[in-house]
Amino acid sequence: MISKSGQSAQPRSCFDDFDPDWLDRPAVAVRLDFSDYEAEVPQHQHKEGQLILALHGAVTCRTENGIWIVPPDCGIWIPGGMPHSNQVTSNARLSYLFVQPEAAKLPQECCTLSVSPMIREMILRLADVPVNSDLDDHTSRMVRVLLDELAQMPIQGLDLPASSHPKIAAITAALMAEPSDRRNLVDWAAHVAMSERSLKRLMVQETGLTFGRWRRQLHLVIALRELASGATVQSVSSDLGYESPTAFIVMFKKALGKTPARYFAS
Repeated sequence: MISKSGQSAQPRSCFDDFDPDWLDRPAVAVRLDFSDYEAEVPQHQHKEGQLILALHGAVTCRTENGIWIVPPDCGIWIPGGMPHSNQVTSNARLSYLFVQPEAAKLPQECCTLSVSPMIREMILRLADVPVNSDLDDHTSRMVRVLLDELAQMPIQGLDLPASSHPKIAAITAALMAEPSDRRNLVDWAAHVAMSERSLKRLMVQETGLTFGRWRRQLHLVIALRELASGATVQSVSSDLGYESPTAFIVMFKKALGKTPARYFAS
């Protein structure tokens, strides 16, 4: 980003331009190109619920209980009042939809929602309306239909369950930093000074998944982020520790029903 003086300027926070809590509408949409903004939005919260759409690139959303990647044809729904942070890839272009409390019957927990092409286009159309202007009748009707349709969208299981328990948090941090680490449950139990049986029970208790299923979900979440940012299947499979791109593609297709190429072409 270059300032008018010609000097390099630091990217600003995406909330420097407006505060959603100041807005008095059922819903407001904005588009953001993160070449102009900071790549990380630290933990924050607002009274409105927030839907995050990735138009290009990827965004990682973190809450106390999970980590989400925004995939194609989906959005991350964050209920109002929930502390969260976002980190985006350098090529990210996002759209945010802020929804006033009680304006729509949307989930009370953070989740991945399917987003139909119609909903996506209505959000982009709403983003063209200045946030400080009054809504005309046509736009008000569109917002009502948008919120009614969004409330009907199914939830997708594309999150990584997280935990504030220090043992699980330590394993999560280590594998997010080095996802190719192939240590098994016995090794991780020794690493966090627990018995294998105790760690196995704790993992299910804290995340709802066995260690093997949880690690596969972590790989899937990382893969979605990296592929959306432009990485190749070959580099992602290598970074995740797969023996071959074919093995990675098999995992990906088993989880999402499509190969990476078909998934990101849809």
